[in-house]
Amino acid sequence: MEFQVYTKQGASAGRKIDVPDKIFAAEPNEHAVYLAVQAQRTNSRQGTRATKNRSAVSGGGRKPWKQKGRGTARAGTNRSPIWRGGGVVFGPKQQEFNFKLPRKVKRLARISVLSDKARNEQIKILENFTLDEAKTKEMFNVLKGFDLANTKTLVLVPEHDQNILLASRNIKNLKVAMAADASTYDLLDCKALLIMEGAIEKLEGVLA
Repeated sequence: MEFQVYTKQGASAGRKIDVPDKIFAAEPNEHAVYLAVQAQRTNSRQGTRATKNRSAVSGGGRKPWKQKGRGTARAGTNRSPIWRGGGVVFGPKQQEFNFKLPRKVKRLARISVLSDKARNEQIKILENFTLDEAKTKEMFNVLKGFDLANTKTLVLVPEHDQNILLASRNIKNLKVAMAADASTYDLLDCKALLIMEGAIEKLEGVLA
């Protein structure tokens, strides 16, 4: 499969690049994509909500009043759930959310999203580039060159580039990720996908 290569200004570089069909021309598997997104969203949950039961609240340690003669209930502790400030019965507990997917399913999900976007012409290949300075205007000009200023866009870079990351973080509709680390959710959560040439090799190394 071939893609036209573009410069960062949005103009054609006058050449094409071969990309592996097993990554960009595979048959999408919707269920694998569903499972990958569900796993990522589940694993991102903190589960830190909790209440204190009668053993966790402060107080207690002695009988709050005498057994008889007051006309009140026979209480043995002020930590009982029936008293104000006592423990909570059947309240929520701290919970760990863990949804683990097989490696092959995660790989299939990413391939499915890439193939679907390639089929719908939502992918463009850029020449490798870097920025001399971390200026937001420089990255915004890249989006303007592709007429994507108001479109949710993901840029895949081959490796960590501090200037590109800093120049992108104030642009509302833009996200930059390293190709090897981009998740199925990242690939799915964009209308346009810009991939640097060097990132193709990284994707091939991870997904092949």
